[in-house]
Amino acid sequence: MISLAGRDILHAWGKFVLTGIGLGLLIGVTLTMAGVYRGMVDDARALLDNSGADLWVVQQDTQGPYAEASSLRDDVVRSVRGLAGVARAANVTYLTMQVRASGGHAAGREVRAMIVGFEPGQPGAPGYLVAGRHVTRSHYEAVVDVRTGFTLGQRIRIRRHDYTVVGLTQRMVSSGGDPMVFIPLKDAQEAQFLKDNDAILNDRARTAANPALNRPGVPGLLEAIQASQAANHNVNTVLVQVQPGVAADSVAAPIRRWKHLEAYTRAQMEEILVAKLIATSAKQIGMFLVILAIVSAAIVAFIIYTMTLGKIREIAVLKLIGTRNRTIAGMILQQALGLGLIGFIVGKVAATFWAPIFPKYVLLEVNDALLGLAAVMVICALASTLAIRAALSVDPAAAIGG
Repeated sequence: MISLAGRDILHAWGKFVLTGIGLGLLIGVTLTMAGVYRGMVDDARALLDNSGADLWVVQQDTQGPYAEASSLRDDVVRSVRGLAGVARAANVTYLTMQVRASGGHAAGREVRAMIVGFEPGQPGAPGYLVAGRHVTRSHYEAVVDVRTGFTLGQRIRIRRHDYTVVGLTQRMVSSGGDPMVFIPLKDAQEAQFLKDNDAILNDRARTAANPALNRPGVPGLLEAIQASQAANHNVNTVLVQVQPGVAADSVAAPIRRWKHLEAYTRAQMEEILVAKLIATSAKQIGMFLVILAIVSAAIVAFIIYTMTLGKIREIAVLKLIGTRNRTIAGMILQQALGLGLIGFIVGKVAATFWAPIFPKYVLLEVNDALLGLAAVMVICALASTLAIRAALSVDPAAAIGG
């Protein structure tokens, strides 16, 4: 039976290999889509790990700084630091925007990135560097993820200011896979929350025209109000590290009783990112995988069926010399499984080759590959049933005599 299937494959080797390559490309896309989902989950977990936080304090009725917009006053951190069980707490801002290279060989190139405003040495700061140094000045220095493509010493523009890249880090990405750019907290607050110059001038003009705020008899009042309008004291979250042996929930409980605040533990943030934020993408990828499986099954069924119809006379001869139906069915099944195996090998090689250059982070796991191989074999086996039925229904006398 094996030799019969092998000889038949060798007889139509060109068609068999070309079909296997076409099927392999579909399987490669399927493995890549599964890898994209795994990459999104891994990015989300890396985001939480790299923050160094046990708790995320955010605006009430929001799902945290990564899934939804959150805004709270930056003086909240002082109250959090005073809670029992808190080791460290720090203000952090997050803003996704286009960052443009303003100097160097790639001047003008734009990169979509997440801007992180942080306090040096506190939760939220870049954990490690692969090149350069950490931010040491209070303004206009940046540490960037290597995936931005920016280099040490390069100037980049964020809103109205230029920043010098002083350090490079890696695997610092948002939940959507955008590389991170770390800048001092005050600069990030200005970039995210501060009004533009025209808006500030309009506010100052309206304030000056208000007699209740512009009192000649109260010197310094107008200037103080205008200064408060130009300043910004908002952040997106307070990242909290608890002391060893202290449960994060025990620290979160009193924070949740405060007005306008919510506190999420690591497990809750992971659920928000993976189970909710990535769930929509997971459904889309799942539907895409189903469509690819159906297309693959149709290709295998069509090629095996046409190959079977092309050798009806040979099958008739096998029946006349007493070959059992089980042997003929096994031969066709082996051809289908061989086609699937060739396709899987081509697909795995293709997915491994293009994963590093794919726009999204692709994480190819061994378990997914094994599951994919099993699925391909099952699909090919099912797809061969049409050809098997056609072969077993052959009337030897009619096929040869015709």
